[in-house]
Formats: sequence, structure tokens, C-alpha cells
Amino acid sequence: MIDFMLNGQPCRSEASPETSVLELLRETLAVTGTKEGCASGDCGACTVAIGEPGPDGELRYHSANACITPAHQLNGRYLVTVDGLAQGEALHPAQAAMVECHGSQCGFCTPGIVMSLFTLHEQQRQAPAPLTPQRLEAALGGNLCRCTGYRPIRNAALSMNAHPDNRPLWLDAAAPRDSEVSEQRLDLDAAFLQPTTLAELTDCLARHPKARLVAGGTDLWLETTQRLARFERVIDVTRMAELNVIEEATLEDGREGWWIGAAVSYTRLEPLLEEHYDAFAHLLHRLGSQQVRNRGTLGGNVANASPIGDTPPVLLSLGSRLRLVGPNDDHGVRERELPLEDFFLDYKRTALREGEAIRALFLPRPIEGQTLKVWKLSKRREDDISAVLGAFAWRMEGGVMRDVRLAFGGMAAIPKRAARAEAALEGQAPDAAAFLAAREALAEDFQPMSDVRGSAEYRRLSAANLLERLRLVIAQAESDSPREVMLHAYAH
Repeated sequence: MIDFMLNGQPCRSEASPETSVLELLRETLAVTGTKEGCASGDCGACTVAIGEPGPDGELRYHSANACITPAHQLNGRYLVTVDGLAQGEALHPAQAAMVECHGSQCGFCTPGIVMSLFTLHEQQRQAPAPLTPQRLEAALGGNLCRCTGYRPIRNAALSMNAHPDNRPLWLDAAAPRDSEVSEQRLDLDAAFLQPTTLAELTDCLARHPKARLVAGGTDLWLETTQRLARFERVIDVTRMAELNVIEEATLEDGREGWWIGAAVSYTRLEPLLEEHYDAFAHLLHRLGSQQVRNRGTLGGNVANASPIGDTPPVLLSLGSRLRLVGPNDDHGVRERELPLEDFFLDYKRTALREGEAIRALFLPRPIEGQTLKVWKLSKRREDDISAVLGAFAWRMEGGVMRDVRLAFGGMAAIPKRAARAEAALEGQAPDAAAFLAAREALAEDFQPMSDVRGSAEYRRLSAANLLERLRLVIAQAESDSPREVMLHAYAH
């Protein structure tokens, strides 16, 4: 049973474990303002706002793609759709601005755009800040429109505050309430399980070792929308406090850094990366839209084990570790750690044992003098999967390169370090001869495959060219801005 607030009204509904928020709205509840466009989290037509109490008890809304958000994750949450914004003839500022600025033509994508503007409007009320081009791009980057062009939509975003603040009264009147999930005893035989502690999680894993785990659902739920898969049982890890924290830590080898819970979203991770790894932070804006970053997690991207996942090569270049959790023989909690490079075994095959899950990932603090560069090649600049992604970390000492770590995605069946290329650069001056040797070593490190995103030859040449770009960056002592950190190219 899913118990939540829909546009200010209590709502209770049953649904199968693979049901999406979009399916629940349109097919079960007959709330049809939210539209289905791509059913893959790309177009934004189905955007809704999901509210959760913040640290101060005030509701915080984030935008989400309803087509790939598990319906059961609404339990105890507040859902706002385009159907609930207007109060009779009084339009919400997001709606009024779209009307005045002629931001809609066919109207199919408009509900999602309005909901992205609604979320932006709520954020502006709670934490006023300049609506810079970067903020507008982030807020609307996940909404596609074939009809209008984007200028009138952008104008609408900028003019919302000029309209009467006709917000639904229930946005302020509804007092946050605790999730039903935390109030009820966990039913280990339920089809959609929502543990709230590590002990409950391991109980679920012990009882159902083959259950599918979900956090953001930005990849897993594509199996239901694109392949029409049905899930017998799903374990949702988003309600677990232990998986939603970012903790400073020092490893036994003396390295300092942060353990990042497997359920921490990209949006929550961004401030940390912006402070310490701006290249990594900028990658997140090429990884997916705001709706995707609000839901997707670092833990999920790693556990998915895709050879073209964006974050694993970066984490490999930084020397990340994993903390895994599972049940022990006494029905307790067993944990173990391993380097990330030992996690990926073969295509979509990892070191996870049956009944195990990722608890946290260790992100090392940058060492003195260390530089990180991340360059992604894709057919589209925005919201596209990598053809090749290179992540390079190193430091200069006495004119030579030290602690060289080069990692690639899209070059093998798994995200992988280029060990021979690293050896060719370690302890060498960053000159043409050293990098020529490194590029030649790549042919021994990788034997890429051909697919729709690029041929094997394209990938070999691209990876070698990224190393040449690295040489030029070092030679010219460039200080890249966040916008210069990502390289985009068209694969032919």
C-alpha cells in the first residue's frame, strides 16, 4: 500500500512493485495532467515535484521524472503535479508566466516545464538567489520542447516573481508527517521492501538475495519502461539513514576523504565535488538533467557496472574504495571493503556476493599538488551516454609526473585503468616522448569494441587523442574553468 499526499490531499493506493509514479497517476488515479513522452527520463514531459521535510521541518521539493520514479517511493511523501497548481481561475506564477510569455504551443511538454518552474519557484522562496543563466540551464535542462524554442520559456522563468504569488494554500498548510514506512513493522514478504536500518536491509537480503535493489531508479526503471520487465520483489534503500550520509574519514593507510552513502543523490554530492573536484562536479551536469541528478546516486552508477557509466572511471582515477554489506550466518550484518578496481570483474559482473549491497564509496581528499581532468566524448553534448570517457589524475614533483592514474570508460567490458600507459608516464617529464609511449601503451591496455556509439578504431584514436590533450594541458599550464573541463566531440 502506498500512502502519500497528492496535491494536498491524502491518497492511498495499491500498485505492483515495478509501477512508476507516472503509471500510478494516469492509469490508477486518473490524474492525467502529467504526460508521457520518452518513458526514459530524457524529455521531461512527465516532470513532477516530490516534497520531503528538510532539517528545519519545512518541505523541500525536488523535480523528478515520473516515468522512471518508483511509485512506492512516494510512501509518506508529498507529490505535486500540474493538476494541483491552479486555484480556480488563479494560476500559479509558473503557469501565469508561461501564458504571458507564450511559452507553450502544442502543450504536450508544457506540464513538465511548468513543474520544473514550480520547483525553481519554491527553491527561490526558501533560499533566494540570483537566477543566473547557469541556474536556469540546470532547472530547465531536463525539459525538451520541439515547438516553441526556449527563449519564451526562459523569459517565463525570469518573470515568475512579477506575478501574484497564487500558491496553493495546502503547500504551507500541510504539516510534515513521518513516513508510514518508519511507523510500521517491516514486512519481509512484501513485494516492495523499504528497510530503514542496516539490520533490516540485511534481513531483506538474507530472505530475498535475488531481489532488485533501487535508489534513484534512473537506470533500473528503464527495464520496466523499455523492456516491459516485471519485478517480483524490490528493495528500496533510500529510507536508510546509514546510506544517506557523507562522513569524513581516514583510512588505515592514512588517506583522508569521505565515505559517501550509496543512496546519496548527485544533487546532494555536488557541493562537496564543487569544493574539491570541480572537474568531477562539472561531469555531473553532462551525466544527466536536474531531474536525474535529484534521484540518481553514485552507488547506483557503480553497482550498475556499465562499461560506459560516467562516474566509475573518475573514481578509479582517484583510488576509491567500496564498503559492502550483507547478512552473516548469525542473521547479523557483515561488512567488507575492497578497492574499486577489484569490484568490476567482467561485463555487468561485479565482486558483489549473493545477498550483498554497496553501503558506501570512499572519495579520497585531493593530495597536495594533485590535478584531476575529466573529458567525455558523446554524440550529444547534453544528456547523452559516453562513447569514451577519460579521467586522469596526477601530480607534478620535481618536473616529473607522480601518482599517475589514468582510467577510461567505453574502452573495455568494464571501466578500467590504463596500467601500461600509467607506467609509461610515471616518473617521466610530461614531454612528447613520454606521452607517445603512453599512447602506444594504450593499444596493449585496451581492445575496444564497435557499437552504435563508435567504432573500435574511433575509440582507440579518441583515447589516444585525450592523452595528447592531457600533454598539451600540462605543457601550457592551463587552468581550466568548469566549462572547459569537459570535451565534447561528435562520433562518426
